[in-house]
Amino acid sequence: MAMEKQCTYLIYDENVVRTEPSELAAGLESNDVKLKVSTMKKIILLMLNGEQLQTLLMKVIQFVVPNEDKQLKKLLYLYLEAVEKRSADGHLLPEMILICNMIRNDLNHPNEFVRGSALRFLSKMREKDILEPLVSSLRANLEHRHSYVRRNAVLAIYNTYKCFEDLMPDAPELIAEFIDGESDVSAKRNAFVMLCNCDQDRAVQYQLSVIDSITSMGDIIQLNMLELIRKVCRQDPFQKSKYVRAVFNLQSSASNSVAFECANTLVSLSSAATAVKTAVQAYCTLLGTHSDNNVKLIVLDRLSDLQHKHPEVLKTLIMDIIRGLGSPNIDIRKKVLALVMDLVNPNTIDEVVAVLKKELTKSHASTDADKSTDYRQMLIQAIHTCVIKFPEIAGTVVHVLVDFLDDANATSASDVVLFVREVIETYPRLREMVVQKLVTYFPSIKVAKVFRVTMWILSQYSETQAEIEAALEAIKSSMGSLPLVDEATLQAAANTAVVTEKSGPSVLADGTYASQANTGMSLVAKDAAPSVRTFLLGGDFFVGAVAGSAQTKLVMRLASLPGVAPELVNRHAAQAMASVCGIVKLGKSGVTPNRLDDDSQERLWLCLMMLNDPGNAAMAEIWNEKCRSAYSALLVEKQKGMTQPEEAKEEEKARKIKAHVDDVITFRQLRGKGVVVTEIEDEDAMDLSRATGAGEEEDFGSRLKRVTQLTGLSDPIYAEAVVTVHEYDIVLDVLLINQLNEPIHNVCLELATVGDLKLCERPQNYAMQPHASLNVRANIKVSSTETGIIYGNIVYDVGPAPNNAANIGDGGSMVILSDIHIDIMDYITPADCTLLQYRSMWAEFEWENKVAVNTTITDPVKYLRHVVACTNMKCLTHIDDETSECGFLAANLYAKSIFGEDALVNVSIEKQRDGVLGGNLRIRSKTQGIALSLGDKITLKQKVQE
Repeated sequence: MAMEKQCTYLIYDENVVRTEPSELAAGLESNDVKLKVSTMKKIILLMLNGEQLQTLLMKVIQFVVPNEDKQLKKLLYLYLEAVEKRSADGHLLPEMILICNMIRNDLNHPNEFVRGSALRFLSKMREKDILEPLVSSLRANLEHRHSYVRRNAVLAIYNTYKCFEDLMPDAPELIAEFIDGESDVSAKRNAFVMLCNCDQDRAVQYQLSVIDSITSMGDIIQLNMLELIRKVCRQDPFQKSKYVRAVFNLQSSASNSVAFECANTLVSLSSAATAVKTAVQAYCTLLGTHSDNNVKLIVLDRLSDLQHKHPEVLKTLIMDIIRGLGSPNIDIRKKVLALVMDLVNPNTIDEVVAVLKKELTKSHASTDADKSTDYRQMLIQAIHTCVIKFPEIAGTVVHVLVDFLDDANATSASDVVLFVREVIETYPRLREMVVQKLVTYFPSIKVAKVFRVTMWILSQYSETQAEIEAALEAIKSSMGSLPLVDEATLQAAANTAVVTEKSGPSVLADGTYASQANTGMSLVAKDAAPSVRTFLLGGDFFVGAVAGSAQTKLVMRLASLPGVAPELVNRHAAQAMASVCGIVKLGKSGVTPNRLDDDSQERLWLCLMMLNDPGNAAMAEIWNEKCRSAYSALLVEKQKGMTQPEEAKEEEKARKIKAHVDDVITFRQLRGKGVVVTEIEDEDAMDLSRATGAGEEEDFGSRLKRVTQLTGLSDPIYAEAVVTVHEYDIVLDVLLINQLNEPIHNVCLELATVGDLKLCERPQNYAMQPHASLNVRANIKVSSTETGIIYGNIVYDVGPAPNNAANIGDGGSMVILSDIHIDIMDYITPADCTLLQYRSMWAEFEWENKVAVNTTITDPVKYLRHVVACTNMKCLTHIDDETSECGFLAANLYAKSIFGEDALVNVSIEKQRDGVLGGNLRIRSKTQGIALSLGDKITLKQKVQE
């Protein structure tokens, strides 16, 4: 059985070039120290990358060992760590006797750096034959005058006792005497670490003897003291009372690391509200004072864990947590807001909203446009969440948000106006105040979408005559005087169109044709303030259609009010008709960059028909009442979509089995003092088990599903692999079986990859007896979300000796392996985002893959459900089962990879006359790999209905 070599350090250099041993030997023999140093570096790199340079050991002893250069001495000890110290038969090399003599001389050297280097080397040595003659020198170095030597001597003794206890059986007693008289913090820390791991009783005895003065010790030894406290209390919880006071005293330490570990220790020792509160206060202090963003993110993760276990304690300290918004990092702010939204309650909602409004105002005055825009959007969403949870605060926040309607950033301004639209529909008492605010801020709006939504709100929620007339006047003022374009400009545009029609395509010098675009004159000045008029002259007739529709609704609503003079209604109807006609004339003139589209034209003609008879009660009900009812129903569906996942989570949490019927129930108060406690786990131990996968149980059946056969049953070597995909790496457990009747040598599993996959280690050679089996593990690093392929072969030699070519069988010395395809679905998880975020990413991402619908499924909703299940994505569009009666469907899907990459899919399908579904799926992402891989997955899976 092959044994893995000891490795104490790794240096990876992909540019390392193989050098002949004779050239390296010449460099060692040189008298130039710089050349010797560079040669030693080359030798170390080559050895660490798998080269066998055992023949250079004697050259190193002859020409490097006698040299007194400090850098060369350091490289010499690094070389000795990497070099093979035993021969093929397992005996120590004779050259190691000379090395042992050199180490003894260095341990007695007058220079403390040389002594320290030798001691550091011995602290990693696991060769008993080398350590045995040096034990007396190790003892002597404990009394050296320099602390650098003493601290390394402790580490060397620790390694010697741990590996070969019989060489120094009295080491714990020796170190216990040493730690009492030692003054250096590092040396004392090393001695304490050794006692903790080798003789815990002595370590506990020493700790209790200095428990009152622990606050005056260095932070590095305080950290080890806390680790021992957790270890002791995990083994015997009755010891907690001895240490709780010391941990509380250490909480006020000036060291951030000690304060953090104290908080962790308090939470693990006690679940009392006082201890948890003290720990949370320490976390909040670190969150507000520490400069490292990584530390703040770790602290927020700890607070999130505590929020699940002790939510009531954290709710009382929510104002301390919200101070984390002072950090300029957007990720920290995002986590703080998420935590605060989970902890906010009726007692603290007013204070939280006050802080959010203050931060919103500060973000508006920030100089960093990019970060402030994202932060402002997060704050608006947080306030929106607060209003949903606590409707009574809507009146205190809506007037603050309306002030941001004039934001130049389209995303944040759109968030505000959509939030205002929800508030005005949900809370009727706020409608009058909001309508007045919207009319006031209407001239200062800068974004087309905000104009559209604002005009819709004014047309639907202006109830009184004064409000309706103010809204009509605001829209009329923003459109400006009619006509929108004078006759001279229209005539110039007509003449330009005639000239363009007569002129043919331009022919370039190389004989190719060039298309000509008629840009014409710009109707909008560069410094013109945004208004409905500027958007119309810029060719945005969607705004024009909404403006005409809003004026029509307002006139019809005005006509339905009792006591309104018909002359007033007719005057406003005439003005609205003139505005609609002006928009249509502008769109048909051709002077704008875009002509009037058919949908907007049809909408505007419909407005003219309604304005011709504004008093029609049936039409007024459709335009005014049913429009608002449709939006109200949309809000109900949205709320249902938001509450259903939360209710599902609560139900799943309630159904989760905490203890089975026949499980043993342990009562701490009834437990005897001699009982060994195993169920109390330390946070670090739990984190380690989760990181290594030890806590994840996998049954044999699920493991069999991941078995991939690599070779045939009749091949000389049978191979199969179990593919395990972790987050950032892939582990292949390959089983090799020698099916020949004779031994094989130099068996090497050679693998290669396609895509963003990278092998982590070089292949090794093995020997196999007849019909023997061998397990080989290969680690592959994954760097992006992309469908990858692993391929390779098995190379081997047949016969009693590796070099005996006469005994090679007829089957050859190579077996080609089948390809292993890595599924992209292992890296994609469903995610959620708002519609505005989705549209922003859709416009930003440049890679698109278009997949045609080709399936036997005839129902659009079933096909959508099938695509969602195959791609592991989340459908952002609410789809009811009743939608199956419809002949067409459009939906947005979203997912996020473990690497933070976004995947967007737009599904547009319709049922054709023959009953077959047609349409397209458009995939967009920032990287090419995920777009292509996801498209291949959909193409493969959409044909078969699972």
